[in-house]
Amino acid sequence: MYTSHEDIGYDFEDDPKDKKTLKPHPNIDSGWAWMVVLSSFFVHILIMGSQMALGVLNVEWLEEFHQSRGLTAWVSSLSMGITLIVGPFIGLFINTCGCRRTAIIGGLVNSLGWVLSAYAANVHYLFITFGVTAGFGSGMAYLPAVVMVGRYFQKRRALAQGLSTTGTGFGTFLMTVLLKYLCAEYGWRNAMFIQGAVSLNLCVCGALMRPLSPGKELEDRGGKDPQVVPAQSPGSKSSGQLDGAEEKGGGPRNEETLGDLPAQAGQEKAGHGQNMGAFRVLKTASQLTRRVKKGFRAWYSGYFGAASLFTNRMFVAFVFWALFAYSSFVIPFIHLPEIVNLYNLSKQNDVFPLTSIIAIVHIFAKVILGVVADLPCISVWNVFLMANFTLVLSIFILPLVHTYAGLAVICALIGFSSGYFSLMPVVTEDLVGIEHLANAYGIIICANGISALLGPPFAGWIYDITEKYDFSFYICGLLYMFFL
Repeated sequence: MYTSHEDIGYDFEDDPKDKKTLKPHPNIDSGWAWMVVLSSFFVHILIMGSQMALGVLNVEWLEEFHQSRGLTAWVSSLSMGITLIVGPFIGLFINTCGCRRTAIIGGLVNSLGWVLSAYAANVHYLFITFGVTAGFGSGMAYLPAVVMVGRYFQKRRALAQGLSTTGTGFGTFLMTVLLKYLCAEYGWRNAMFIQGAVSLNLCVCGALMRPLSPGKELEDRGGKDPQVVPAQSPGSKSSGQLDGAEEKGGGPRNEETLGDLPAQAGQEKAGHGQNMGAFRVLKTASQLTRRVKKGFRAWYSGYFGAASLFTNRMFVAFVFWALFAYSSFVIPFIHLPEIVNLYNLSKQNDVFPLTSIIAIVHIFAKVILGVVADLPCISVWNVFLMANFTLVLSIFILPLVHTYAGLAVICALIGFSSGYFSLMPVVTEDLVGIEHLANAYGIIICANGISALLGPPFAGWIYDITEKYDFSFYICGLLYMFFL
């Protein structure tokens, strides 16, 4: 078990160099902590919610590019997978730049990916613009949102994570409706362009991720620059000499001297300003270099040093489980809209989409499971495992049901059992400690990302071979059960 002073609610900073303060912080479990939860909530809406609604765009891409289902599904799975796979590398960004800057940059990159995808000429273009670019930006904004909630909460951590991750459910419901409306009114290209503008709100969410301890500025905030005084001293000395010369007799020569001195002083001041500017650039570059080196050392030691996360056998087993867990949740979201069409249930699904049922139940499940897991008499691991078993059972039953009412019940079970995602940061922290949460959770979501990356294309290939999605659910369910 990894432990640190942060486990007991001590003050610490987003920047590793400021983790020396050992006094209780007033914002832990209160105050600005709830603004961080709100920020994380909207990040989940904009990132995870929109990704879970990609089934709408997947249908549009099939009609537009006339490619196989397996190939087209790679667009959505790349975006989902890369969002999670880049987790370990985003840990390096967090150690170096902090959560706030990382999330803001991620918002800009994500928005750029959506906008560029609006001009796609083929599926392979979408692999780069949407799968890689938008996916990488999503990963840069997603991991800080999870880590910051863990840093701000001690006693109510499961509830806080549950509330913030309900954004996935709200986002799935809202983004599904929004994308369907935008595609119907403006076409899928304009819909992606508009969604790119909406994604800029990730920058606002990142700005709310304020570090617990404000950074201490090394420079004097009073507006006084100690090096400005020498710039004025030559002028003062010249003025004194000038006064003496004037007293001695003044004349044309003195007048020439009087005319030249302001020009000389101006040149000296300009030269001094250039030197100061160069000095500040060098100082900033030096500080940035030291910070990058320190962040890289912390990141490297967490993965490969003496205290490596991979020396924790329980954590390694948890990583293997995560490799197969996420695909069983992602495949229904990507392929359910087409499964409904195959079962001739499009009319009922248009009234109330099955993915929206999953999303709505998912919202309440995360809060309920978070509250239950926080109860002193209940183990968070027991809640976590029971939810997983329920999800596996639902995946096995899903191919056997061909009516809208039956699918709605199964989707409700999937939505409720998948609420265990709100507990993943909590159980991860239980394994490695809060100090290693960024790196450890980065590995976990990386494993989930590989699962999400391979799951939807695998289901598409199974359909291309058998003309059924049933076998993909059975295979994923068996692998999930085995590693669970």
